[in-house]
Amino acid sequence: MRAVTTSILRLDGVTRTVELPDGAALDILRGVDLEVSVGDHVSIVGRSGSGKTTLLNLLGLLDKPTSGSIYFDGVSTDSLSSRSRDRTRGRHVGFIFQQFNLLAGRTALENVVTPLLYASGKQFWRREKLALEMLDRVGLGHRARSMPETLSGGEQQRVAIARALVRGPRLILADEPTGALDIETGATVMALLDDVAEQSGAALITITHDINVAALARRHYRLDRGVLSALAELGGAALGAAPGIASVVSPPAALLPSSAPKELAR
Repeated sequence: MRAVTTSILRLDGVTRTVELPDGAALDILRGVDLEVSVGDHVSIVGRSGSGKTTLLNLLGLLDKPTSGSIYFDGVSTDSLSSRSRDRTRGRHVGFIFQQFNLLAGRTALENVVTPLLYASGKQFWRREKLALEMLDRVGLGHRARSMPETLSGGEQQRVAIARALVRGPRLILADEPTGALDIETGATVMALLDDVAEQSGAALITITHDINVAALARRHYRLDRGVLSALAELGGAALGAAPGIASVVSPPAALLPSSAPKELAR
């Protein structure tokens, strides 16, 4: 019997190395250690070229490390077959990206239903009801029959959040989730995402170059040249003079969780 654990994802000494055309080896990630548990919200900040995309692929079980180990729900993924990795990712990992990636020609409801078409049992047979409930949770039940092009940017991102969460993932990976939104809308969307993830007991990892977005997390990390380091505090001094990281010492009040509209924070 597997031991009960609150740990959802753990990386132990993970490295990722690629071979260049000239045969030289390039270390993209170097000895990454990270653990996230039920209800965690972790931010990872880093400039372009720091290894964020490579790390995201490993966190989401889209790639395998060169060395080190990745554990999901206490089980090593090292020896999992491609099919088992795909099944684990599809069932337990939700992705949210900068671009909304909604399916054109399909309503908000149909977009949220899509992941449930690959589910089984009750999730499959109750797919429309589950999708409607999730749209309600993100404050868009009244726009269920709307087409993506009739929705604002913030509404489209909320549909994308509903789609990512509808199967009840254990881990949510948000990659620059507010990059296509203005500051105020982005703050509302992040507060909503943080609230819904916490209520569902999922772990949330936000990967960003924007310290304002990172401010909502409860634990913070910096990725620099493939090395992941914990940050005791956010701010220019902690991040260093790294171009490509938008930083402020004190995040604006609009980015605090309490700023989420009451109808969204259920």
